[in-house]
Amino acid sequence: MGVPESRAAVAEALSALETAVETLRRYYGDTLGVRRLVSDVARLGDDLAELGDPLPGHRPEPVRQLEIVPDEPYDPSMWAGAEDEGLGAPDRRAP
Repeated sequence: MGVPESRAAVAEALSALETAVETLRRYYGDTLGVRRLVSDVARLGDDLAELGDPLPGHRPEPVRQLEIVPDEPYDPSMWAGAEDEGLGAPDRRAP
């Protein structure tokens, strides 16, 4: 997703949030919590408007892939010849 699409997606989500907060305002009235929500949504809109264009030469960070580690036990042969951390090799005694 490029910059224009991302900004459009955020603007769309912000519009939906404004609508939802306005609905809450009708049910809760002018309470402190509602005023804070209205203020937060307005600030988000201002922040989005102030973003401007990305800096020239700025490269987006690569998307990190989640690596799934299975719950099954590892093959015991993988540990053959390995030392137990803190215990030393099986043929030697710890001090």
